[in-house]
Amino acid sequence: MSVVTKTKETEHKKVALIIRYITKMKGAKRTTPLVAPVPLDVVLSMIGTLLGVTVIVLLSNKFNIGVVASFGASAVMVFGVPDAPMAQPRNVILGHTLSATAAVVTVMMFGLTWWSPALGTALALLLMLLTKTTHPPGGATALFGVMTQVQPGYIITPMMTGTVILVIIGLLINNLSPNRHYPRYWF
Repeated sequence: MSVVTKTKETEHKKVALIIRYITKMKGAKRTTPLVAPVPLDVVLSMIGTLLGVTVIVLLSNKFNIGVVASFGASAVMVFGVPDAPMAQPRNVILGHTLSATAAVVTVMMFGLTWWSPALGTALALLLMLLTKTTHPPGGATALFGVMTQVQPGYIITPMMTGTVILVIIGLLINNLSPNRHYPRYWF
C-alpha cells in the first residue's frame, strides 16, 4: 500500500469521525408526546414555589442573610417536576451543600480570579457526580459563591438551611395531590 493511499484512508476516517460527531447534534425525533400536568398539580406547583421562596426570603430578611438565586431554580424542580431524580431531597440538599463547599474551598484557595468561578463550578459538578447528588441549580450556587467570595458560613446559611426549607415545604405541598408522591426516595 502506498503512502498516498494510507494518507487518503486516514483523511477519510477523519472526515467520517467529524460527520458522525456533527450528526449527533441534530438529535432524535421525539417518540413520546409532551404531557402537561393536571390543573391541580399546576396550582400546587405555584403555591409551593410561592410559599417556599417566601419563607426563605422572610427568614433571610429577619436574620440578615442573603438569598441565592439558585433557590428559584430548585423551587422549579421541587414543585414543578417532583418525580425527577434531581429534584429528590438527597440531590437538592446535598447538591447545594457540596456546591457551596466547592465555592468556599475555591475562594479560600484561589480567591476571585478570571478562572476561579469556572473552577468552583466544575469542582461542584465533580463532587455532585461522584456522590450521585447532581442538582443543576448547584452549579449556580457554586458560581455565585465564588463570584461573591463567600465565607464558610455560606454552606450552612443560606444554602443548607434554604434547601431544607424547600424540601420540607415540598413534602407538605406536593403530597396534597393524589397524583404526586414526594419524595420518591430519600437516599
